[in-house]
Amino acid sequence: MSMLRDRVADGMTSPGSDAPANLPAPVSLDPETTTALLRIAREAVTAAATRGSAARRASRSATGALAEPGAAFVTITEGGSLRGCMGSLVAEQPLGDAVASAAVSAAVRDPRFLPLAEHELPAIHIDVSVLGPAMVLRDPAAFRPGIDGIIVARDGRRALLLPEVATDQGWNAREMLDAVCEKAGLEGHAWHDPRTRLLVFRTGRVSEGEVPAGS
Repeated sequence: MSMLRDRVADGMTSPGSDAPANLPAPVSLDPETTTALLRIAREAVTAAATRGSAARRASRSATGALAEPGAAFVTITEGGSLRGCMGSLVAEQPLGDAVASAAVSAAVRDPRFLPLAEHELPAIHIDVSVLGPAMVLRDPAAFRPGIDGIIVARDGRRALLLPEVATDQGWNAREMLDAVCEKAGLEGHAWHDPRTRLLVFRTGRVSEGEVPAGS
């Protein structure tokens, strides 16, 4: 276990190293899809902040990737600080609808914040993260901070951190794994316990004001 801790503390393996081949692949989004996702998210956030309305279903007119089942998170920041972040882990509805629902939840249902007010709309920034399939992480030393998102589950508790959290916080792999365990209400070192289930995923993230690009 001490060797594992050393490898984790050093930031784990890097692309091109001896990382297992079963790590998740990148998520690619074409420019048309990224533009549509940001529009859907902004419209849903605006509707929630101004009228408190539920997300308008996008599936009726959606085509292509927007009509395919998808899971997504929407992150709202204001002045560089988190203002809301909510989403879905499972692709149970069309991607367009998943983004609209996540946007409304991030705006007015995130229990960590007061509902977003209309006067805040000009100052907020929206990011949409489309989740790829989650895969079991059999070796914690293979976790790649800033590349992989992480899900932890044990004893009925579960939590998720998006890949960009490690980058935003300047966390190495061990700090990311500790943090997701604590978010789930577990002890920070719970990821060492074989009863703890770890899964990794990647995202295609698109941000307002940025040139659309794949993950």
